[in-house]
Amino acid sequence: MKTSYKNIYAILNINRLIVVSVVLCALGSSAFSGWIVYDIHKKALNNAFAINTDGSVIPLKWITQKENFKVEALAHLELFHTYFYNIDASNYEKNLEKALWLGNSSVDNLYRQKKADGVYNRLLQYSLIQKVLSIESQLDTQIEPYQFKTTTVFEINRGTVVDTYELVSTGNLIVVDRNYPNNTHGLLITNYFENTLKKVQNGHQ
Repeated sequence: MKTSYKNIYAILNINRLIVVSVVLCALGSSAFSGWIVYDIHKKALNNAFAINTDGSVIPLKWITQKENFKVEALAHLELFHTYFYNIDASNYEKNLEKALWLGNSSVDNLYRQKKADGVYNRLLQYSLIQKVLSIESQLDTQIEPYQFKTTTVFEINRGTVVDTYELVSTGNLIVVDRNYPNNTHGLLITNYFENTLKKVQNGHQ
């Protein structure tokens, strides 16, 4: 009988050891799996993915995207001001249509006001050429909507006379879905306003 009990205790000890081992292995496996999931999640937050032309996946760092945001926003502002103010009788309809994709109703309202004031009729009637010479923007990227202030220098060629003007405009930028090819930067100008327009005496060459 003593031998029988010893055998039972030995079996129970072995079973207990097996159970404890299995539990420890399960806990270790769970902990390792949790760490793997956390690590993947952390990496996913710091990366975005784009599809290359050949179908391959390209990882992009979110931090890099944030650093590049200002560059892209300034490019958006330059594109808008070029389309909106670099116009002549041959291209104004096409350019203004492109400009309206880059802003909201505040831009459309300004366009309609200019149209009502006869700005574009004079462009056609006198074959005026309005050419942008420079665009400089200041942008606050701390919080959305992102405020900007842009100074646009352009000249109006009236044939025998060329006058140069400096326009200061302000507004906000908000992030929207990208629209190819109409709004490739995925930004929209809101609260757009022409603050001051003055003639530059010396002009720009």
